[in-house]
Amino acid sequence: MYQYDAYDQKLLDERVAQFTDQTRRRLAEQLSEDDFRPLRLQNGLYYQRHAYMLRVAIPYGLLSSTQLRALAKVARDHDRGYGHFTTRQNIQYNWIELKDVPQILADLAKVQVHAIQTSGNCIRNITSDPFAGVSPDEVIDPRTVCEVLRQWSTNHPEFLFLPRKFKIAVTASEQDRTALAIHDVGLKLFRNAEGELRAQVWAGGGMGRTPIVASLVKEDLPWQDLLSYLEALLRVYNRHGRRDNIYKARIKILLKAIGVEEFARQVEEEFQFTKGGPATLTGAEFERVSASFVPPAYEKLADDASYREKLASDAVFARWVGRSVHDHRQPGYASITLSLKPHAGFGKGDQYSAPGDATAEQMDAVADLADRYSFGELRVSHEQNLVLADVRQKDLHALWQEARALGLATPNIGLLTDVITCPGGDFCSLANARSIPIAQAVQQRFDDLDFVHDVGEISLNISGCINACGHHHIGNIGILGVDKDGQEWYQVTLGGEQGNRAAIGKVIGPSFSAAQMPDVIANIIITYVGSRHEDELFIETVRRLGIDTFKTRVYADIMPASRATEAVEA
Repeated sequence: MYQYDAYDQKLLDERVAQFTDQTRRRLAEQLSEDDFRPLRLQNGLYYQRHAYMLRVAIPYGLLSSTQLRALAKVARDHDRGYGHFTTRQNIQYNWIELKDVPQILADLAKVQVHAIQTSGNCIRNITSDPFAGVSPDEVIDPRTVCEVLRQWSTNHPEFLFLPRKFKIAVTASEQDRTALAIHDVGLKLFRNAEGELRAQVWAGGGMGRTPIVASLVKEDLPWQDLLSYLEALLRVYNRHGRRDNIYKARIKILLKAIGVEEFARQVEEEFQFTKGGPATLTGAEFERVSASFVPPAYEKLADDASYREKLASDAVFARWVGRSVHDHRQPGYASITLSLKPHAGFGKGDQYSAPGDATAEQMDAVADLADRYSFGELRVSHEQNLVLADVRQKDLHALWQEARALGLATPNIGLLTDVITCPGGDFCSLANARSIPIAQAVQQRFDDLDFVHDVGEISLNISGCINACGHHHIGNIGILGVDKDGQEWYQVTLGGEQGNRAAIGKVIGPSFSAAQMPDVIANIIITYVGSRHEDELFIETVRRLGIDTFKTRVYADIMPASRATEAVEA
């Protein structure tokens, strides 16, 4: 993975020293909260419902075991013993004391971890494929481009005060595993017929109050011009993006207002000024960064016979492999996903812990697993799970046994109980409703793994407010917390999807109470199971039938007859 040089380290150390002084002045009441707020937000520090929340960056989701242990230490020493991995490949701590933040950031800087630009109207953490560098379907390791973008965007003076926050995702695979279409900019790397590296540039994606799937604005961009083109694009956004209304400030609103073709035209016009300028990437610079991402010292392995024997003889292990083990480009190796969404019977601890949470003990243990089985590295996925990317097939059974003892081997990856959720109203001051109890109620209702496996692949995403940090718009089933007269209610959408066929879900009707939500989800699933064709996925059934079939069943069973009729007719 990328190793910071003296320049990188100096930048982090100077930022820590600067924020340490700013925090001292705030605690001494030499800075008002109004003056301190923009300073703390530049360092990923929010004030939430109960305490400060610190958001720490995990650039493109990549961590060393040393870095994970440092994150575990923060959870143990300064929080309540756990951290929350987010849909943006970051980690959040929800119980931080202001006086501790300078020391936390200083300790993290020693292992090349920081919180810079995890908040504010700037370019946020660059995200990517959790299987980058090992996936058989990628054309190039996208982490080099991600790191180039990280260095370019960090403290870029022109783009630190954009109209609104700005998120970039990068993929280089046939199958999108980055939720590229809901980002402000998505870059899809590919090779043309001549074998030259190119990029498609997608812009204007996003969720929130106005969910929109990104549009293609540049189809064939040479890799050398990546930064120059992005500078042109950001200048157009910086010039025309709304600053008078926070709800209309994202780039998606600009594209909607002036049209995709006009936006692309203006960017192309601006690109003529930036093209060939100082931001042009050179082969030497590309090689300098890519040298940090050389493949580890793989052994020359054939398909492992002992692994195949274990698959044939141990049904429980085979089930985990079927959901959690992924193909690797290197023979004899595999990538595995550790589930942060446990079921009963799959290890110690709270069987219905919040999705995406990991205890300090689990983080330390995963760091140990990474050292023993995966060359000391791991990844964070935007589905809020952890990935060990380089595991020998012959080690999979031993790894599974250790992961199961830690509560990290539930074979539910991609299934109904692999719930994605934000912290919601338990922590976030913006939330209208709690997310975690709804996720836990669903996990408890569908704790029968045999049934969950029979239901098949389905994504359930929950957000506590319209900001959509739980990506509910692109869940096959989406749940949005809403406020009704000071009470928590939940709106349900169907038909959302991430990946190559990205789509925004549609609201099925009036919202439900928290107590009704397990029955709502159960009725949706029962309708699917009774209506699907052979081998038909949930999303395929929804698209074939439309949402009315599900809507009728849900409201007929959940609501009184008079209200159900009104809901179905709405």
